[in-house]
Amino acid sequence: MTAFASGEATTPWGVLACELRSVNHRFLEIAARLPDDLRALEPALRERIGARIQRGKLDVSLRLRAAEGAGSLQVDRARLAELARLSRELEADFPGLRTDFSQLLQIPGVVRGEGIDPAQLHAEALALLDRVLDGFVEAREREGAKLAQAIVERLDGIAAIREQVRECIPAIREGQRTRLQARLADLAQPVDPGRLEQELVLALQKLDVDEELDRLDAHVAEARRVLKLREAVGRRLDFLLQEFNREANTLGSKSVDTRTSSAAIELKVLIDQIREQVQNIE
Repeated sequence: MTAFASGEATTPWGVLACELRSVNHRFLEIAARLPDDLRALEPALRERIGARIQRGKLDVSLRLRAAEGAGSLQVDRARLAELARLSRELEADFPGLRTDFSQLLQIPGVVRGEGIDPAQLHAEALALLDRVLDGFVEAREREGAKLAQAIVERLDGIAAIREQVRECIPAIREGQRTRLQARLADLAQPVDPGRLEQELVLALQKLDVDEELDRLDAHVAEARRVLKLREAVGRRLDFLLQEFNREANTLGSKSVDTRTSSAAIELKVLIDQIREQVQNIE
């Protein structure tokens, strides 16, 4: 499900900014972008997100914008001395190789900030993440409500088609009976009345779709119930759609009338539309 949320928090070391954005995905996939000072938070960050989000390809980023005058920068002279030693050792292998001062400063660990309390900074970052997650979940719930309404409309369509089929079944059966009787009447040899009745019963049994219609009714009711649950329902709806599709296929295979054939096609269209929406639901 697509969603976006962001937030900021002021700390003694600058402004923390957090962003969360997601797109549709069958499973939960988290990509984290964190500064060095917050890199150790990644396991806790993934755990907190996973506790509230079950599906989606999610990007999370934390940034720390240093406040003006918030702590001075220090050069790690031991780190520089180690780099100088390595340079002398490798000078014979790389003659003429030169590194300017600005490149040295970009090497991790050479320049570091002063005065940051890691434990407090991490606590501030997690508190900010929780607030942004609240907004993120609310955004997903708003979108989820719209998707649920779209699904309910298609469930209404399935229920209407089911009723149309149920209403026309008696006429279809009577038409089949009439056609079969007419064909038997055209035979040169007379047909035993008992055999005629038996053939009629067998033919009508093959056309019996009452069970399929009853199961469609049950699936519609279950889908409506699931959509009202306050939990992740995407996978449960995925399974239900397989059952919907099975009934539509059976209805089509038993059809001997354009009305039921058209109904089976319309059912599949609605089922596919629901499936597209379910891919966006957690």
